[in-house]
Amino acid sequence: MIPDFALNAVYRYPFRFSQADVIDFARVTGDNNPLHLDADFAAQTPFKRPIIHGMLGASIFTKVLGTEFPGYGSVYLGQTLEFLRPMFVDTDYEAVFTVKSMNPDKHTAEILGELRDVQTGKVATRGTATLMHREKI
Repeated sequence: MIPDFALNAVYRYPFRFSQADVIDFARVTGDNNPLHLDADFAAQTPFKRPIIHGMLGASIFTKVLGTEFPGYGSVYLGQTLEFLRPMFVDTDYEAVFTVKSMNPDKHTAEILGELRDVQTGKVATRGTATLMHREKI
């Protein structure tokens, strides 16, 4: 169930990415860094295995904010991002969005988003989105 969009409202969205998703993202963006695509190369890095592109993980922000919370009609005005930990394929994650501020006069809100590893609870990516939505803010 999607909560009402209000100050301090929290919305959770479970997700995971496959290696096919990573390959598709690399194809679309042109980011073919072997850290994401080549297990032998990645084994020689501190991560020991391929990691998901940070921006692929962050794409969950636009998916949720644009289609679910607050949803259709959202206009992205800005986004900050911090990539705190690597993300891996076939791992369960949860995106947690919290409405931090709202300006009804301008129909804008700031929403904190965190991508958390479900098993460890650790935050992999964090950022604040600034959105405009004429009907919901």
